[in-house]
Amino acid sequence: MDELGALKDRVCKEIDAARADFVALSRRIHENPELGLEERQAADWLGGLLRDAGFAVERPVAGLPTAFRADVRGERARPRVALLAEYDALAGLGHACGHNLICIASVGAAVALRRAVPTLPGALTVLGTPAEETSGGKVVMVDQGVFEGIDAAMMFHPSRNNWWTRGALAAQSLAVKFHGKPAHAAAMPEKGINALNALLLTYHAIDSLRQHVPSDVRIHGIIVKGGDAPNVVPAYAEGDFLVRAAARATMADVMAKVKRCAEGAAAQTGARVEFEQGLVYAERYNNRVLADLFAGNMAHLGIEGERPPSEGGVGSSDIGNVSMVCPTIHPYLKIADDVSGHTVEFREAAGSPRGYEAMLAAAKGLAMTALDVFYRPETVTAMWDEFKASVPGA
Repeated sequence: MDELGALKDRVCKEIDAARADFVALSRRIHENPELGLEERQAADWLGGLLRDAGFAVERPVAGLPTAFRADVRGERARPRVALLAEYDALAGLGHACGHNLICIASVGAAVALRRAVPTLPGALTVLGTPAEETSGGKVVMVDQGVFEGIDAAMMFHPSRNNWWTRGALAAQSLAVKFHGKPAHAAAMPEKGINALNALLLTYHAIDSLRQHVPSDVRIHGIIVKGGDAPNVVPAYAEGDFLVRAAARATMADVMAKVKRCAEGAAAQTGARVEFEQGLVYAERYNNRVLADLFAGNMAHLGIEGERPPSEGGVGSSDIGNVSMVCPTIHPYLKIADDVSGHTVEFREAAGSPRGYEAMLAAAKGLAMTALDVFYRPETVTAMWDEFKASVPGA
């Protein structure tokens, strides 16, 4: 066994040795779900584990109260590998996206690397990235320069498949708020302006729009507020929408059409409309050089990847914004069969023995891939060459 192979074996043994601790913390986070930018306990627990392993932990980061950065110096400042941790839960569902597994895979990999190789050739960073499900912590962190100087950004995501590369749609949220005029719905309805009608007309217009947009486009939404009482003309109504597409340019074009649907509804009803747009989640670019290294390491563990479908069936994530500024991978590991994310069933899988096994395997794969980056200088050059050739504007 060569030196690199011996180091990989050592880091995997460190993960096995800490197995009980890693599973216990993942279960603790699973049992105590926190929404985006409210993940104070999870950030405390993860930061404490990294601090005990010798990392210098900074919090808050980029103005986000539950974001953190944990660094450990190596022999040189570069290459710098960043392992990304997500730990926010879903409203009403808890950890139905398995972020309790994501954060421990990255933090566990970092802790094991620190213990196995106290002085790495390069620098190792763990970034706690909050609010992936809501307000896009990584988007803010990218915009604030947190990812500058990073040569490889990595994390894993639980799934129903083993996919080492998988795309994601660009996405942006849109809150549509209609202001009407209240009136007694029976005695003087003619005095009112029905804000709910304006919102319903918007829904119908969007449904009509669907047949005139590219096949990769997704538009979905909910009614947040529809009125206060059935005998009062609703003076205020609000809907939350998500617009997605394979590329940001297409998404921006569809977003403009969705807003025109609402503006038309306002003109028909006499209501006033206002919009509140969220941050843009970019489409994802998987770095093939880095992904191939991860695939080889997973094969070493006896886990083979599956070929992802060429189209359809993808969501969105703020790691797309990271992939626009540095070589990035976001592989998926199976934790359940034929179970959709963002469901009660997926939440249960994220707290199951099978889920924890996938988490530990992912930690090993991430740690071994980090070692490839540190100990194979030609890899860094190849990653950046591919990044510059494939990512628009790079």
